Amino acid sequence: MKPLDRRQWLCHAGRAAGVMGMVAAGTGAMGLASAQQAAVAFDPLDLARARELIAQAQRSEVAWRLVRELAEGIGARPAGSEGDRRAVAWAQQALRGLGLQNVHTQRIELNVWQRGPGSARLLPAGQGGGAPREMVMAGLGNSISTPAEGLQAEVAWYPSLAALMEEPADPTRSRANGRIVFIDQKTERARDGSGYGRSVGARLNGPVEAARRGAVAFGLRSVGTSGGSAPEGAPTNAQRDAQRIAHTGATRYDLRVKPIPAFAVSVPDADVIAARVAQGEALQVHLRMDNRSDVPAATHNVIGEVPGTDLAQEVVMIGAHLDSWDLGQGAVDDGAGVAIVSAAAGLIAQARLRPRRTIRVVLFANEENGFDGAIAYGKAYAQVPHQLVAESDFGGGRIYRLASRVQLAALPLFAQMAEVLKPLGVEPGDNNGNPGPDAAFLMRSQKWPGLALSQDGTRYFDVHHTERDTIDQLDPTDLQQNTAAWAATAWLAAQAPLSFSPVPLR
Repeated sequence: MKPLDRRQWLCHAGRAAGVMGMVAAGTGAMGLASAQQAAVAFDPLDLARARELIAQAQRSEVAWRLVRELAEGIGARPAGSEGDRRAVAWAQQALRGLGLQNVHTQRIELNVWQRGPGSARLLPAGQGGGAPREMVMAGLGNSISTPAEGLQAEVAWYPSLAALMEEPADPTRSRANGRIVFIDQKTERARDGSGYGRSVGARLNGPVEAARRGAVAFGLRSVGTSGGSAPEGAPTNAQRDAQRIAHTGATRYDLRVKPIPAFAVSVPDADVIAARVAQGEALQVHLRMDNRSDVPAATHNVIGEVPGTDLAQEVVMIGAHLDSWDLGQGAVDDGAGVAIVSAAAGLIAQARLRPRRTIRVVLFANEENGFDGAIAYGKAYAQVPHQLVAESDFGGGRIYRLASRVQLAALPLFAQMAEVLKPLGVEPGDNNGNPGPDAAFLMRSQKWPGLALSQDGTRYFDVHHTERDTIDQLDPTDLQQNTAAWAATAWLAAQAPLSFSPVPLR
């Protein structure tokens, strides 16, 4: 694949941004099936085998073993890094060990961004202000560097991206001009991740909009819930200080606008900025970052299959992304997903079940900073019929809902799937499902049907894209429940008596 300039991936990233934060458009769509459609049903033997897979998964420790090997044995694995290369080798061995066949890689040439050292110090802009404060910060992915000596400027504080956008995109008419724009938009805690969907736009688009208005740098409150109030009550000051972690994540530039450095600070540090601004204090930030952009590299998708029989040319694709950010172990994002879908396919392979359609595991490359893996997969397999695409990329929280994006005639089959998953605590959803970032990109670009197994993300954004994305954030029992749901749905999708296409897209 032709290398992508880091600043040219914005057209791809924008399509998938906020996928995890989207709210289901309605409920009960499984009940849309008409009486005429009720004749479409799974073979009772296939339903029985799905239930057997669920029982086996709930006794299996394979997913837990896999995520520990990946997170503790390899750790952080940004695309093109040494950790990434080790993860690709590990994934091939792991899939073969689970009994998958046709295990291979898909090489992808790309240019990567590499983080260097960085710091951000909060300073009073005049006499009588508060004390200087060393903030916990993280450069945003793709951010340019500051000058070697750093830069220092007054802070222009905004409560949201929308507030910044209300000002004219003209440096002579914006108070952002010559300042460091700071956006203080909060990420609200939600089971479905919808709070992230409402706040992530500030991270993605804020640096460009600030630069249009003459800003010299861009900062924001971390797009995460760390340091915020937990469901059981507000944390103490000591607990909040212990949660001073910064959330990274990709931003993007517009080639028509001069780029500026971009960073995030911890939630408690953002609270301090907000409080001092509310008291009328003028603030400055001294920022220093040393990053590298457009570094030539290579990465790989890793693919393995449970071959099909009479409909082997059709593919049930279940995926996750193998890469991670450079902070933490990448256990939650997305080591858990890698382990879940791999273990689910392994259960089917080791049970010596022979699906009608090919069940394909795809461990995508560089989801975090460019969707290069999904782009390459779509180009390579554009002519291959896909029964569905689905991705596990929301940590290891328990699955609570099954949703779809399939032709209406297939909805009775999803109603049966939901009934099989009901003992796992999974409820039926609608036919407006979003099947995960890479999978959603493929669903829309290739018009392939999708399936979504929604996980409880109440605490996901406490550690998302941070140094605390580590193995201790996961629960082995929850991984078993996830594996059970994925194994059953993959098997039934492969056995379905009709195609899930055409997919209804709006």
